[in-house]
Amino acid sequence: MTGDDPVQVGREQEGRVVLITLNRPHVLNAINTHLATRMIEVLTEVADDPRVRAIILTGAGDRAFSAGADLKERMGMSPEQWTRQHRLFERMHLLVRSMRKPIFAAVNGVAVGGGCELAMSTDFIIASETAQFGQPEVRRGIMPGAGGTQFLPRYVPRGVALQWLMTGELVPAAEAYRWGLVNRLCPPGDLLRIAREVAQAIAGNSPTAVQQAKRAAKLGLEQPIEQAMEIELECYQRMVTHPDRVEGVAAFNEKRPPRFLDAY
Repeated sequence: MTGDDPVQVGREQEGRVVLITLNRPHVLNAINTHLATRMIEVLTEVADDPRVRAIILTGAGDRAFSAGADLKERMGMSPEQWTRQHRLFERMHLLVRSMRKPIFAAVNGVAVGGGCELAMSTDFIIASETAQFGQPEVRRGIMPGAGGTQFLPRYVPRGVALQWLMTGELVPAAEAYRWGLVNRLCPPGDLLRIAREVAQAIAGNSPTAVQQAKRAAKLGLEQPIEQAMEIELECYQRMVTHPDRVEGVAAFNEKRPPRFLDAY
């Protein structure tokens, strides 16, 4: 893609897996109003499609996942215009954070500012060995506004998170992996192949069970352990009465692949 091609978000489906691609490589997949609007549309579509069981989020090209908000578009914006656009960005990030289906980021280059926040809004991150992460907003007279100050202290130790937030430094993929921000490092040419393998492994499981496990983990994370256990048991009981539980046990005993039901 070159110039101002309107196809700024790609959607590619292979079986039960959807690959969503931020598609502005000529500007490091920076997020403008058009891209955010289209992302909201695509995320809504995949959330409502029962055939989709796993979602990969990545960036076009090998230089960037996303460089964050498009500062050229923001040049000269009034505070009111800036805030109005940010409300759109907030909605996009919320759709990622609240996605019931599994969604993870395959980071193939720089993921900074809103791009880093978008990756952290997913369930987990795998990355190219050449990827870089960071929240450099303080270098531009602003601060993270889509989860950066909240996600980083949850992913990495408090002091490390505060250092990254206050210096705005870029963090190499190996360091991000060492601190736990990234699940897995991949050779650059293998990132999407490995991402698809991970997504296919998820998609082969009961989609309802996967969604309930995700729900229990996310809701219980900040709760005292006994309250968290109540959340887990509530989700567990939903699967006891679900047809996928019957099918999964039958398939195991009959030594055949299970045929799980699709789920929204």
